[in-house]
Amino acid sequence: MGDEMLFMISLGITVLGLAVSYGVGKRRGVASGMRGASLSLIPLAATMTGVTGFVADLVFSPARWAGVVLAGLAVLLYLVSGVMLGRRASGGGSAPAAGTGGRKERKEQGAGRPRRAVERSAGPAADPEMAEIEEILRRRGIS
Repeated sequence: MGDEMLFMISLGITVLGLAVSYGVGKRRGVASGMRGASLSLIPLAATMTGVTGFVADLVFSPARWAGVVLAGLAVLLYLVSGVMLGRRASGGGSAPAAGTGGRKERKEQGAGRPRRAVERSAGPAADPEMAEIEEILRRRGIS
């Protein structure tokens, strides 16, 4: 696509957007019309600065798409490596050291702690349903 053609398309989009913005400004107020006008000027500004030509070349060029894919892959690898380094620093993602036993050792550590004695109320529970619930909790070791 030639530069003249891109300019004409952008000019047409801008003029159409300005006309719509004028109508919006009459109905909803000056602030809404100004916002629409500012958005309508973007296609013409993009063409005049050369951004539209770059985007058109990007869309129709396989070599540029390959560059975009490589840039995306680089960003993805960087983010994944950051997550992996964060896990290693916090110690959450590393495997237990050889000979530690992992889960078994944690259970053994918990076995040495004194358990709290189950406190029983001085008298029978006022509510028979609560007494039943307390009994179930006691049997399961939940205090």
